[in-house]
Formats: sequence, C-alpha cells, structure tokens
Amino acid sequence: MAWLTLLFSLLLIALGVGGYSYGASRGSASVTALIPAFFGAAFALLAVFAIFKSKLRKHLMHGAVLLSVLGIAGTASGVLKLLQWVGGESPVRPAAVVVQSMMFGLLVLYVVLAVRSFLNARRARQLEAKPSVG
Repeated sequence: MAWLTLLFSLLLIALGVGGYSYGASRGSASVTALIPAFFGAAFALLAVFAIFKSKLRKHLMHGAVLLSVLGIAGTASGVLKLLQWVGGESPVRPAAVVVQSMMFGLLVLYVVLAVRSFLNARRARQLEAKPSVG
C-alpha cells in the first residue's frame, strides 16, 4: 500500500505541476493550481515514512486515506462544474475544472484501492490467527 501511495503522490504532483504550467503558458498561473502537487507531497511523505517505519505503516496509510477523503470533499465542486460544462454551461476557468475533476478521480480511485487493501490485510490477519484443525 505504501508503494501505491507513492505512485499516487507522483501522479498528483504531475497533475499540479501540469496545471500550473498550463496556466503559466496562458499568462494566468495561480498557486492554487499547485494544490494537487501539495497533496502529492503530503502523500509522498506518508508513503516514505510508511516504507521505512513498518510499525507505523498502518497508521500512516490510514492517514493517507483521510487526506484523500478531505481532497475528495474539496474537489467535488469541480466535478459538479464539469457536469454543468457537459450540459452546455461554460465554466469561468475550464482548466481548473479539469484539474479538480482529475484530482477527484485519482483520489476516489486511491480510496477504493486502499479500502480493498485494508480488507485484504484484515482477512490475511484473521486467517493467520485461526488455529489449524488437523
């Protein structure tokens, strides 16, 4: 799970830097375009600590999921604006809508994969704890 978190951190950093670069090329760069990169940096820290501090791994990965849920809540408005855009209403900042929606999608995917990993880990622990009959 820590390596998956590291992968998602790189994707979020690339999304933030890409969004900022796009804005800079249009003469309208904003620090807010780097929000995905800031989330990615936090994910990277959590992942690196989880890789090297195995005793804290479970807590760090749960923290990454909590961070993801906060990010999902923060980017949900971008998805709503994307749906309005698809319906014909042009957004004021189309690039921001796209970046927010992509961040939302990445974070939802991360949460789904994390929950699946947590459930698999729990099942594995339960199987190890069962006494063998034989």
